[in-house]
Amino acid sequence: MNTGVRITAFAAALAATFGAAYGVGKGVGPLGEPEKAEHAGHAEAAPQEGGGHAEAANAPAAGGLQVSEGGYTLALDTPTPARGTSTLRFSIRDATGRKVTAFTTEHGRELHFIVASRDLTVFRHLHPVKAADGTWSVAADLPAAGAYKAFADFKPAVKGARGVTLGVDLSVAGAYTPKPMPPVTPTAEVDGYQVRLGGTLDPGRAGELRLTVTKAGKPVTDLEPYLGAYGHLVALRDGDLAYLHVHPNEGGPGPDVSFTATAPSSGTYRLFLDFRHGGKVHTAAFTVRAGTAGPDAGAATGGTDEAPHDAAEHSHG
Repeated sequence: MNTGVRITAFAAALAATFGAAYGVGKGVGPLGEPEKAEHAGHAEAAPQEGGGHAEAANAPAAGGLQVSEGGYTLALDTPTPARGTSTLRFSIRDATGRKVTAFTTEHGRELHFIVASRDLTVFRHLHPVKAADGTWSVAADLPAAGAYKAFADFKPAVKGARGVTLGVDLSVAGAYTPKPMPPVTPTAEVDGYQVRLGGTLDPGRAGELRLTVTKAGKPVTDLEPYLGAYGHLVALRDGDLAYLHVHPNEGGPGPDVSFTATAPSSGTYRLFLDFRHGGKVHTAAFTVRAGTAGPDAGAATGGTDEAPHDAAEHSHG
């Protein structure tokens, strides 16, 4: 390819599993119905064989490892968007190939759309708009060339339907140099806020992840509702980008946001915490090494390419 760039498709997704996740302790959670386990990693799905992760043999299946699952397919109309701000278009197709137009609203939206770079240094939590024919579209800022993955997290509005998370590859042309995984540190700086990550992420065993939000050295005790909750967490595993979208269940508006999660294996994960304060949504990014105790259990970074969460780009409720 010209410019000496070659973006290869991801060849093999590991069939490993994330554990169910839920709010504990002083967790900051939804303002309405308690979060169901099926949305947090789709706990009803059985683990796939051959994944090589015996540590989590009893854990529910991770989402986002397949473009088609349960009779639904994520069809991306724009697999090679331009660098910078581009409009992404896609649809969810049923087993007959028809576009799905009816979805169940969960956490204020019919569908949640995540785009992340393969090196996990770019993360976008987007809220696309659906046309009458079932085509979704959203503007996304993709600042660097390289390989990305898009995730659609939804629940069809049909009797007995379960939550589904599908994943599909996309790429941005241009000179591509992957960035190293951000280092392990216990705190993140984002938009003038400090977020501290405590606890451990353990393979095959539930553990507490506690995130504490402060600003100018003072606890933030007036976090604002964001999609019906005070905090949202997305976890992506380094390598195959296995996906877990977590919503805590109970608690008040800060400063602590607490989750319980089970890792399917030892390894490195990226955690992205969305929280709203001052009328804006902010994202703190952490690198976590599952199976490591003490300070190495979690890492925070403030130097990623996460874009500002303004109303024009994201239309956060």
